[in-house]
Amino acid sequence: MRIGVLTAGGDCPGLNAVIRSVVHRAVVDRKDEVIGFEDGFKGLLEGRYRPLDINAVSGILARGGTVLGSSRLERDRLREACDNAEQLRRELSLDALIPIGGEGTLTAARMLSDAGIPVVGVPKTIDNDISATDRTFGFDTAVGVATEAIDRLKTTAESHQRVMVVEVMGRHAGWIALESGMAGGAHGICIPERPFEIDKLCAMVEERFARGKKFAVICVAEGARPKPGSMVYRRGEIDQYGHERFTGIGNQLAVELEHRLGKEARPVILGHVQRGGTPTAYDRVLATRFGWHAVEAAHRGDFGHMTALRGTEIVMAPLASATSELKTVPEHRMEETEAVF
Repeated sequence: MRIGVLTAGGDCPGLNAVIRSVVHRAVVDRKDEVIGFEDGFKGLLEGRYRPLDINAVSGILARGGTVLGSSRLERDRLREACDNAEQLRRELSLDALIPIGGEGTLTAARMLSDAGIPVVGVPKTIDNDISATDRTFGFDTAVGVATEAIDRLKTTAESHQRVMVVEVMGRHAGWIALESGMAGGAHGICIPERPFEIDKLCAMVEERFARGKKFAVICVAEGARPKPGSMVYRRGEIDQYGHERFTGIGNQLAVELEHRLGKEARPVILGHVQRGGTPTAYDRVLATRFGWHAVEAAHRGDFGHMTALRGTEIVMAPLASATSELKTVPEHRMEETEAVF
């Protein structure tokens, strides 16, 4: 078989582990030819690729980012690719395409699959919001980075009697905020699924100071919002890819808390540091398993599907199920977390 692989959307710890696994399983065990498209779907449409053999993936298991590069594709170009899917497949002599990415990438993968390209998807997102899989690689690394930041910020917050507002990633799902906040012992967690009440946050901080605990750490997802009318909130514009440009809830919340409480409050925006660096052992293993099973699915002709973790087993799930709805934090998980605030 001639198998193409690409990485699209935001970078994520573990992408290189998938690429390496695909090459090892396909080239060494299956005697396939593997090519890697550069810069995601743009490389696919522009015919920019390079051969991937064992030497090409040597030493990349522990590297963050992606050796193939990544980008986002405008919707018009994607529709154009779907209209010319059969010609594209013939020109590239592709027997299978393995795109690795999150919701947007898997949506594009489903569209290309419906247009006739043999696709096996691999889910990737640090947000852990793909509903068809229990876990996505990159999430464990992101939670670890955020947890370490909260641990470190507690000591400086206590030293200066401050309120620290730690903003983590999570546009529509608050999994990173939930788990890192819980693991780091944050005193408040704000997630997109539940609009927060500024009065309750203020009361929590006041109560801590009254007890002699003259500091607080609040972990907030970038997509978190206050209850309507409870505080001034600036919304961002929608970019060309359909994503909202967030205006910094961490900054806005810190300013509001300082104004209401008369206590020093500082925002800390972790941003892309959560995406970068060495993936954890868990993410390396999960990514490697996903790559192995993607190659096996291609040989079975199990196209139009993606790898998914269910319990401890890797199964194949329809691409349509991956993009039908986001996996968001259920209410009972927040209730569990609030018990240890």
